[in-house]
Amino acid sequence: MKMITEKSPNNSWMVIILFAVMSCITSTVSAGNFFRRLDSLLAVRYYNSKIDTNYVVRPKTKWTLKARYNLSGNRIESEGREMGSHFKSEINSNFKSTFSVGATYRGFSLALALNPAKLAGKYRDYEINLNSYGKSFGWDFIYQNAKNFNGWYDQDGKPRIDLPADKLTVITFNLNLYYAFNNKKFSYPAAFSQSYIQKRSAGSFLLAASGMHQRANYKWEETIKLLMTNIGIGAGYAYNFVPGKGWLLHISALPTFIVYSHTSVKLNDVKVPLHYNFPEVIITGRGAVVHQIKNIFYGLSMVYNFSNIGSEETLTVHNQKWRLRAFFGIRL
Repeated sequence: MKMITEKSPNNSWMVIILFAVMSCITSTVSAGNFFRRLDSLLAVRYYNSKIDTNYVVRPKTKWTLKARYNLSGNRIESEGREMGSHFKSEINSNFKSTFSVGATYRGFSLALALNPAKLAGKYRDYEINLNSYGKSFGWDFIYQNAKNFNGWYDQDGKPRIDLPADKLTVITFNLNLYYAFNNKKFSYPAAFSQSYIQKRSAGSFLLAASGMHQRANYKWEETIKLLMTNIGIGAGYAYNFVPGKGWLLHISALPTFIVYSHTSVKLNDVKVPLHYNFPEVIITGRGAVVHQIKNIFYGLSMVYNFSNIGSEETLTVHNQKWRLRAFFGIRL
């Protein structure tokens, strides 16, 4: 006599559900272990900075939330002689303002920026600002494609001419790098990214390099095309002053002398000679004020770029680019 047993469908479904639940629990545990290990590795990297903790420390919190307001602009000045007559001009771009919010976890950041004027269709320029401030090495990169310029042109014996908007297009790349020698006691990021905290005053000599590439095209009564590439090497000094608990004042200057220059100017179809004239320089200046109360901080920072190219006997061009930033943050 054979006994026939039949598996209940309900039992089969129970086995499948139990397997799914166990898989989820196992996956959750595995994911939890993975993130704990990742957090441990990030913590080792975050705190394993060779710094003098009497002067500089890392925040003990994991998260930093920050809101920022940026305002930037630039000016281009030119001066020289045309057919024996002295001339001078100045053009300014419209101010650009952006709002941004960001989050940082153990030194890794993610941010989102919005330009209200661009969203409203009132601003047609493009600008990208990228920066990385490390305890020993850091850089600023700026890309700008600007068309919203206004200015004037003066020539001896002639009335001033107001230059109309939308006649000039300028594309500019700026790159500035630094290396801080006294990086155990002095912290650039304490002033600019707030990923360190400066406890006592300290300064540092800096090694610096700068690069700038610019293409300008002006079309009105005449057509002027400017193509400029410059690379500079130099040194400077930075100082973090701590006047009292929770306060930080920063100032730095990085002059670099141009060691490579390639510049060409065309007026209509005529090439204007523009020879190297010592000293041609690219200067980067920075300043900041930071105030911290417990886990809340706020302040202002500024980056200013200036370059001087050419000679007043033929043509000299001064570029000025600046960015002002107000910020507010909380550490969690």
